[in-house]
Amino acid sequence: MNYRHAYHAGNFADCMKHALLIALIQALQQKPKPLAIIDTHAGTGHYDLSGVEAQKTGEWQAGIGRLRLARPAALGPYIDLIERLGLYPGSPAIAAALLRPQDRLIACELHPVDAATLRRAVNGPPNIAIHARDGYTALNAFLPPPERRALILIDPPFEHGDEFTRLTACLTAAHDKFPSGVFAAWYPIKHRAPPRLFIDTLRASRLRDVITCELCLRPPVNPDTLNGCGLLIVNPPHQFTQTAAPIMAALAQILADPTGTTAITREIDE
Repeated sequence: MNYRHAYHAGNFADCMKHALLIALIQALQQKPKPLAIIDTHAGTGHYDLSGVEAQKTGEWQAGIGRLRLARPAALGPYIDLIERLGLYPGSPAIAAALLRPQDRLIACELHPVDAATLRRAVNGPPNIAIHARDGYTALNAFLPPPERRALILIDPPFEHGDEFTRLTACLTAAHDKFPSGVFAAWYPIKHRAPPRLFIDTLRASRLRDVITCELCLRPPVNPDTLNGCGLLIVNPPHQFTQTAAPIMAALAQILADPTGTTAITREIDE
């Protein structure tokens, strides 16, 4: 309940996550069938980068600030949408902006103040529902969705030491209920051991067809610093690795240090 994303909105991790989220949604919308989007840790929907919190850290300046100046072609859909929506949109605002009439958004936010702000930001259309509840436990009720097609974004704050364990349990349980769902789980990279254990544990599960997209600004050797982040995707859309490659390359070129790296890895075969 202590994590407030307003301090970190628009940083490099947001840029990677949101650029890939847009690519995932657009790939899944290539088919006309209805799509459900479930955001388990939704936040407030919009963040003021000129506000006290964002100005205190200034993290956005090394993230969306750099990208808006450089404007690489591979990130055009992301930057265009960010500028069209105004302020800095979080994942539920991005998803809401991309919904077609036949699509639906379910957004969960546990923090009561943030949930109320989220309702004011994106609620209203009948195909958007905001729930003030724990997104981890909510998935049990929402899956499988009646659309039978869904993108589930799991983006926890990682403020507790057992977050990788909770994320693993959530992913495996949700996949058991809805094996055909597309799951996208964000995770931090401070040093290599925790994400490596996370992925190794998933390899021993029933999950199949899993890739990771990782961006490290610098070698991940300092456990006290967010050196990078990753997005683990279960059941990625067809040829999504080719879609993600130029996005990741552009992010690394503009945001990473000279010692930074990016990787798209197939972790578990189909």
